[in-house]
Amino acid sequence: MTKVKRAWDLLSDEKRKIITTDIINYFECERGEKIGVIAASEILDFMLQTFGNDLYNKGVEDSLSFLKKHFNNLEIDMNAILKK
Repeated sequence: MTKVKRAWDLLSDEKRKIITTDIINYFECERGEKIGVIAASEILDFMLQTFGNDLYNKGVEDSLSFLKKHFNNLEIDMNAILKK
């Protein structure tokens, strides 16, 4: 059986299992509710669909900002060592 990989689901099978277990544990420990694997998987899918792209884009934006800052510092450093 071939598993369909959705565009918004960027998680490996291993990571998906870990997070699903974490969701089940959260509901039991913090809310006193018992949910199963299917419910936890649906919650994870909902979260990925709803704000997964926003989190991904924030990471890319933060990386770009970091690189711009450090390349700007590199340009200043390189200009400082120019021989005149």
